[in-house]
Amino acid sequence: MSRVETGNKELRKVFAETLEELMRENKDIIYLEADLAGAIGTTGLISSMPEQAFDVGIMEANMVGAGAGMSMKGKIPFMHSFGTFASRRCADQVFLSGCYNHANIKIIGSDPGITAETNGGTHMPFEDMGIYRTFPEIAVLDVAEPHLLREMLRSMAEEYGVMYLRFPRKGKLCYYEKERTFSIGKGVIVRDGTDATVIASGIEVAEAILAAEELEEEGLHVRVVDMFTIKPLDEELVLACAQETNAVVTAENHNKIGGLGSAVAEVLAENAAVPFKRVGIPDCFGEVGNIHFLSEKFGISKEDIKEALRDVLKEK
Repeated sequence: MSRVETGNKELRKVFAETLEELMRENKDIIYLEADLAGAIGTTGLISSMPEQAFDVGIMEANMVGAGAGMSMKGKIPFMHSFGTFASRRCADQVFLSGCYNHANIKIIGSDPGITAETNGGTHMPFEDMGIYRTFPEIAVLDVAEPHLLREMLRSMAEEYGVMYLRFPRKGKLCYYEKERTFSIGKGVIVRDGTDATVIASGIEVAEAILAAEELEEEGLHVRVVDMFTIKPLDEELVLACAQETNAVVTAENHNKIGGLGSAVAEVLAENAAVPFKRVGIPDCFGEVGNIHFLSEKFGISKEDIKEALRDVLKEK
């Protein structure tokens, strides 16, 4: 079973290193940055690879339009901004120039949800997955683990299409072996159990693992699934978990509306009537604080997951 450990590299370092590897392997891979190279750790990349890496300034909509144009000429653009700006500010360009145009662009939104911490409510995307999940022909990924991030960046470079990936810049938690393989659209059982299932994504996977470990001391055996692909959702795994454990909780660093919980609820409502609870951000705006304070404030801590699990177990 997976254990949560603290690694020695922040995810932004993993992102920058992996992107540089990909760009050196394939000259068609382009990096576009919306004036946040210092924040995401790609300053050296822009200076060392001037023919492939560009800072376009604080112009996210133009960045997406330029990237979509490049993709029509055979390039594979990766473009980054904070999650708020990589979603709301350029949503129309992603829809039209990206999805509608069948482009091959990869949008990276860093510091999703409460991981924006002291940048506050203006920089906390609680709705980004909900926005993009409604766009046709887009993949939506929520990642918070270094090995998974590396593998997803490589998969994004290899697979054609519009993709949105969110991850916390300063995250360090590890729970995968380096030999583990992943596929976009397929969830992973990181901890098995028979009494109930937590389907989690992003930073909530670690919280779910910790919650499951503590509940095991009470004699409860909880399965934890990392559903890092929100769209296309692994419906087969959702239904298997519902049938095998007969109780499901979702946990996400996102508004309860429109994200992972909504996606799983849609599948269960049409196919499997089992006790079900959603752990997620309430329908509100963000605020300034550290991640531990905000996790408790908005109800997405391991204690909130444990409470939801106890509730669904009572309904079995």
